Amino acid sequence: MKYIQRFVLTLAFVLGGFFAIGAQAQTASAAADPRLQDMVLGKADAPITIIEYASLTCPHCAHFHETVLPTLKTEYIDTGKAKLIFRDFPLDQMAFAGAVLARCGGPEKYYTFLSVLFAQQRQWAGASDPKAALVQIGRLGGISSDQFEKCLQDKPLGDYILNSRLEGNQKLGVNSTPTLIINGKAEAGVPSIDDLRKKLDALAK
Repeated sequence: MKYIQRFVLTLAFVLGGFFAIGAQAQTASAAADPRLQDMVLGKADAPITIIEYASLTCPHCAHFHETVLPTLKTEYIDTGKAKLIFRDFPLDQMAFAGAVLARCGGPEKYYTFLSVLFAQQRQWAGASDPKAALVQIGRLGGISSDQFEKCLQDKPLGDYILNSRLEGNQKLGVNSTPTLIINGKAEAGVPSIDDLRKKLDALAK
């Protein structure tokens, strides 16, 4: 608990210099902002709910998105058997900025941005100037550098992302990434698609 609190305080301080976040926050109501909600991949009424807590700079999370999620999506999400909800669990300031970029585009572009950010994780997270690399990814996805900067300055958006990590840790006991919560049961680490099939098929019976 103390570590998580220190993380939030340190992250807020570091971001102020590292990403030049301004002091003024936008005043739009969080309740009316479609970026400040669970982003659901699949049918909302799917019987199986998979919540993924992940950090955009986590190599194991990228491995899950590149090797397991495509089959999971084809066999379970696209067929209406399950839905996926991605929740941010940023491990560092670069992951936080990536999470901001993904949400900056709104629900329509969210999972596309996640896919690109994980696929190109080594390039942008390992760049000499990660922010510039994120700006370039944003431009390719239709988000200008000015729009990205405004999102970085958006306090409700930043708070939402940080609270996602806090709530995951405090309420669900998440302390590593990736962690999948399948119909309320937590599974840490990257499961093989075969193991995941067994769990999901058992729940579907």
